[in-house]
Amino acid sequence: MPRTQRNDNFIDKSFTVMADLILKVLPTNRKSKEAFAYYRDGMSAQADGEYAEALENYQEALTLEEDPIDRSFILYNIALVHTSNGDHQTALDHYLQALDLNPKMPQALNNIAVIHHFLGQRSEEAGNDDEAERHYDQAAEYWTQAIRLAPNNYIEAQNWLKTTGRSKVDVYF
Repeated sequence: MPRTQRNDNFIDKSFTVMADLILKVLPTNRKSKEAFAYYRDGMSAQADGEYAEALENYQEALTLEEDPIDRSFILYNIALVHTSNGDHQTALDHYLQALDLNPKMPQALNNIAVIHHFLGQRSEEAGNDDEAERHYDQAAEYWTQAIRLAPNNYIEAQNWLKTTGRSKVDVYF
């Protein structure tokens, strides 16, 4: 039974009904509709913490989906799952693939920066200052790009860039 038929709370049921209606009226091909169904089931599984099931659904959606923007969001969600599981390199790979398809995705740029910042902190704690600085520089680069795309977002990142002297501008908008 598809995951969307197992949802037992009102919000999930409402989302499922709305998504099913949209799928029925959208002027799109069967393959795209099937890809969306897998994507929707992946998001539902991910929300429930069922990461293996989410990844299976996202992989199915990825094999069916042809639109590059839609594929970028599938890859982004795959990266989120890997980030949640602590598999930072796989997450980075998927975020970068998403950005290759959709360069105007500030949330992917932000998440790449967050991972590099985290890795910088771990390197610093381990006494590897050179590696920490490389990760912090990468974080600064990606946060700067994210902020340029969404200047009203990522306020903490903007403050970090300023306080660490990594900001090249005072205002991004």
